[in-house]
Amino acid sequence: MSRIDLTINKEILSKNVQKARENNVIIPTFHQMQNPETIPAAIQEKLKGVGLWDVNPLNLFRITWKNEAKETGGLFQATPNYVEIPSKLSGVPCRIIAMAGKWFPTGCHKVGASFGCLAPRLATGQFDATWHKAVWPSTGNYCRGGAFNSKLLACESVAILPAEMSQERFSWLKSIAGEVIATPGCESNVKEIFDKTWELKADPQYMIFNQFEEMGNPMWHYNVTGFALADLYEAVKRPGDRLAGACFTSGSAGTMSAGDYLKERYPGLKLAVGEALQCPTILNNGFGGHRIEGIGDKHIPWIHNVKNTDMAIAIDDEDSQRLLRLFNTPDGHAYLKNELGLEDELIEKLSWLGISGIANVLCCIKMAKYYELTGQDVVCTVLTDSAAMYQSRITELDEMHGAYNATEAAIDHNLHVLGLKTDNMLELTYVERKRVHNLKYYTWVEQQARDVHDLNALWYDQEGTWDAVHQQAAELDELINAFNEETGLLKNL
Repeated sequence: MSRIDLTINKEILSKNVQKARENNVIIPTFHQMQNPETIPAAIQEKLKGVGLWDVNPLNLFRITWKNEAKETGGLFQATPNYVEIPSKLSGVPCRIIAMAGKWFPTGCHKVGASFGCLAPRLATGQFDATWHKAVWPSTGNYCRGGAFNSKLLACESVAILPAEMSQERFSWLKSIAGEVIATPGCESNVKEIFDKTWELKADPQYMIFNQFEEMGNPMWHYNVTGFALADLYEAVKRPGDRLAGACFTSGSAGTMSAGDYLKERYPGLKLAVGEALQCPTILNNGFGGHRIEGIGDKHIPWIHNVKNTDMAIAIDDEDSQRLLRLFNTPDGHAYLKNELGLEDELIEKLSWLGISGIANVLCCIKMAKYYELTGQDVVCTVLTDSAAMYQSRITELDEMHGAYNATEAAIDHNLHVLGLKTDNMLELTYVERKRVHNLKYYTWVEQQARDVHDLNALWYDQEGTWDAVHQQAAELDELINAFNEETGLLKNL
């Protein structure tokens, strides 16, 4: 079954309502995430005294791309936060617009994807907030978002992530998650994470929220991320501009559903999926370890609508590592200012690009070169997190290569940005898309016990699967409104 199950368990739902009442939890709707100006004025007033990362249930209402860029007390704005990459940095004439995830609670948009997975089960009573432990298998940011949402909702949580992820992730999780499990390997070792979830499933108290197969993930990105990207484009477009492309590196592939929304809204848009060159699963059925944290996991996620994807782009992880230092060191900043003439405000905003965000921008550059895009074209992407999650990686790179300097800055820009070519790219024909889709069989049917008929439905039944899931946000909003009404908290604001 591909649609999200919204069957109600009245007995457990009443427990969840009582627990929410006791902990002052009001749940935001998808409509409010799209349009945060519709959030009740009393909640907005209270948010003025709440920090972005505070463990406060009110921060559920900051699960939106339209937060003000403030660490504390911020409210909302009409246009999402973004970084525009100028041609003198990118080397291509088209505009590249990158929507920033830094200003979500936890500093990453994955707090939204995890909400999309948890909210349906919470609002229907399928998840018992008084008994279940929410398990968040992840390569880093998703389990952070899930643990944070669990904490806000006063639920127990378990975070699972590879042992070689950045230290910042583990340090923060220790104070938020009830339990943190480090599985063997690096970014691409997701099979080991899945194996751990099967162990936990033996205990019915553990409920698994697997971002790679949970349809709440693409439902959230289609309705919230896609909506926000369209709003951003409409706010910044110039006369004669056209939205020509969107590029998203694939971890769970949730953001690819934002591309599904954009393709419906802007016919002719090309949608590209990115991965690490060191783990080219989509490009040529490849595998391997890599350093682009948050993407490329040696399988095709169940929730990736491959049939609607136009291109695959592989990014060398060395490019993203080199640019992490260019964008986040004094000598790198000096080069960007003195040699390229970038404004201080833009240089500061380049710290909004985490490692996967850098890879996303590089995908946009490669797409622009491949399709020979012009100054009237716009390509968009998202920045999952920011460099704040990777300061330890910068230190490691300094230890590995020595202190950064002006010469390296010039080399890195010329080699790892301007020198990008149209190699390791593939326009996906029908046959190529079917090949990539078929790879799901080996992970999801053979290993994870999914039904092959459901797999075929993802390919042949667009209306009954992807379209139906995207439309369930409205139905879920009705359940959330009923949940909030039952708690009575909105009346007492």
